[in-house]
Amino acid sequence: MIGRGGFGSVYKAVLSTGQMVAVKRFSSLSLHFNQFKSEIVLLSNLHHRNIVKLLGYCIHKEEGMLLYEFMENKSLDTYIFGERHQLQWSARFKIILGVTRGLIYLHQDLGFRIIHGDLKPSNILLDNEMNPKISGFGIAKSFEDDKSELETIVAGTLGYISPECFIQGKLSDKSDVYSFGVVVLEILSGKRYRFADVNLIEYAWNLQNEGKALNLVEESIREAFSEHEALRCIQVGLLCTQHEPNHRPALPLVIKMLLGEDSSLREKIEEAAQYKVQP
Repeated sequence: MIGRGGFGSVYKAVLSTGQMVAVKRFSSLSLHFNQFKSEIVLLSNLHHRNIVKLLGYCIHKEEGMLLYEFMENKSLDTYIFGERHQLQWSARFKIILGVTRGLIYLHQDLGFRIIHGDLKPSNILLDNEMNPKISGFGIAKSFEDDKSELETIVAGTLGYISPECFIQGKLSDKSDVYSFGVVVLEILSGKRYRFADVNLIEYAWNLQNEGKALNLVEESIREAFSEHEALRCIQVGLLCTQHEPNHRPALPLVIKMLLGEDSSLREKIEEAAQYKVQP
């Protein structure tokens, strides 16, 4: 067994062909059928290097199993919060860019939109080259491009759920943008969204406003990292976690900002800071 969740357990297995796979076993389909069905329906049509591949599924009585490509390096949370080998800056930046590209694919490259709804470090898997692959599509929603948002039952993980989804049950692509922003700040700092009774977003904003944003970067990598890349990531994380959905940048703009290809980042972070302090 390599993992456990509310649905059941995840196992490492080897097929008769010799291929190694991850098996997600649902112990009670009557309780988790919607999640089981959602992952099959959505992932069967997704093909992107930053989205985990569904290889197959089976149902036997009350049990269901989903077969995924096996990710040698497990999930991101085991690196940034656990005791595994520390991630160097290049790997962190690579992961941030890969997750961004995966979300862009879900939001705009399919002819319809998929909102993941539960993006967090434990749902970001890492292959043997530390390429990130988004997983955990059990509560994901799809809708046509002519709709901007859905009303839904609140689901997801506390700390990563956007304010409008948590309070009003409104889900949109900007909900994923918010979750992404939280994950970015966690990747940079090595801290959870709430640590020592401190809110990570507020902590990052305080550092930004004091001109000390780079102090957010985890101490273990401060001797060898790109200050320019890190500062762009911090500011993008702050923009993505703004309270108002319309103030959060769209992901195609996000990746340009991360790569230094958009000159509006400085202006936007200054505007966001001014808006944040208004009564």
